[in-house]
Amino acid sequence: MRKKIIYIYAIIIASLNLTSCDDYLDLNPEDGTTREEFWQTKEDVRAAVFGVYTAMLNAPKNSGTIAEQMFVHGEIRGGMVDLAFTTRDQIDMLTTNILPTNSLSRWDMFYEIINYCNEVLAFGPGVLEKDPTFTQEQLDNYTSEVLAIRSYMYFSLSRIFRDVPLVLTATLSDGDNFQIPVTKQEDIFNQVVADLVKAESLAVEDYGDNASNKGRITKNTINTMLTDVYLWQEKYDEALIAADKVINSSEDYQLLDSRTLDWFNTVFARGNSVESIFELQYDTQILSPFYQMFSNNPNFIAEASVLEDVFGLDYNDANNVDVRGPRASLVPGTNEIYKFTGITSDNLQRKPSQSSDTHWFVYRYADLLLMKAEALNELDRGQEAIDIIEDIRFSRQAIDLTEQVVSENDKIGIREYILAERSRELAFEGKRWFDILRNARKDNYAYKDIIIAIALKSAPANQQQIITAKLQDVNSHYMPINENELFNNKALVQNPFYK
Repeated sequence: MRKKIIYIYAIIIASLNLTSCDDYLDLNPEDGTTREEFWQTKEDVRAAVFGVYTAMLNAPKNSGTIAEQMFVHGEIRGGMVDLAFTTRDQIDMLTTNILPTNSLSRWDMFYEIINYCNEVLAFGPGVLEKDPTFTQEQLDNYTSEVLAIRSYMYFSLSRIFRDVPLVLTATLSDGDNFQIPVTKQEDIFNQVVADLVKAESLAVEDYGDNASNKGRITKNTINTMLTDVYLWQEKYDEALIAADKVINSSEDYQLLDSRTLDWFNTVFARGNSVESIFELQYDTQILSPFYQMFSNNPNFIAEASVLEDVFGLDYNDANNVDVRGPRASLVPGTNEIYKFTGITSDNLQRKPSQSSDTHWFVYRYADLLLMKAEALNELDRGQEAIDIIEDIRFSRQAIDLTEQVVSENDKIGIREYILAERSRELAFEGKRWFDILRNARKDNYAYKDIIIAIALKSAPANQQQIITAKLQDVNSHYMPINENELFNNKALVQNPFYK
């Protein structure tokens, strides 16, 4: 967390105009506004809440946006990306040679957003007494949004670093306590669940327009996130209940038939489709970082074997392709990651840099369905899990080469099938490493070999023995605490693998 906090939050955040189709933010406080002057009206609370969304789109202190952070931490170690024009720190992360000096071990961008959420929670209720037009229901709805966003930040942090400081009150001045020890991962998860349950009880079901329903926190967003957290806690009954709340909701989610429309353009290039649950809404005012990451001189490309090993190649019929593969997730031949820059899968057509506005897909409907399948399988309802997999494969025209024939009683086989299907469905969406880690952790790390096998696939021969030895230590599966954080916060204790 930051050593020095200066209160200019309301001015900076509220002055960042997010001019998307539903005009999230339209307030611009004058320079010099203090905290006491700012928290006066319902418009101030609104500005602060939408400022949190804006902060997720931007890169505080050049730390990288949340989308960039989730891609890096969710994909580099997942075996499906390779590095092109990249940094030493990214190479070290790929080769399991991470040190506390690695810039990718910074967590300040997450805590920046957490503190913005904490400020809304601290000062929003006081506006009820100052603005008679501000209702309890409006405050509850805003509270739900920032509780859920804070929960997502902590859920992400704990999957990346495992044990992290838990700060539930706003940091307001340099005099506040910065010496905060880490909280164990299981307790972070418990706090996330408690906050999400509360947020769900206060949340909006429908904002009245599609962009808001896809770009703001709703009950369905919260229950999707709860499904995810419960899987990490191995609470499969609870995961199933949360997933079914979304599936059975009035919201019209569905898997689009890729045979009858330009599925890629609808779901990815345009976004906010019926397959979307929650997306970070980049637009022409706040462009996505993906053009720089994946086009021209890209930082990242698809690993060379992904097209064949993940999506499958039918050498006898060039037209027999999984719609999620060629000219969707990646470009055959160059291995360019196309999902976040392309316009259509019919031909290679990319968005220009000045209109690079593809969203970041935090949760999609197929993701939720596959999470439900995972819960069903762990509850010994294997056939229902297989049925979900097959429904998704049919809608995506998955080819027979990637089909796995498993028995409804083959729990491990179905796990592997779900993991493989998630690699196809969610390629390069910041999910892969977390999926691998969650599966490896099951039953007290009974499946650690999943992580080792993926790491060795791309490791140089002379480093394989060293990497295997490192990954046997489960502490290595999480990032170190950055050395700057250790210097600033003496209450922190380094992950033992990095001592």
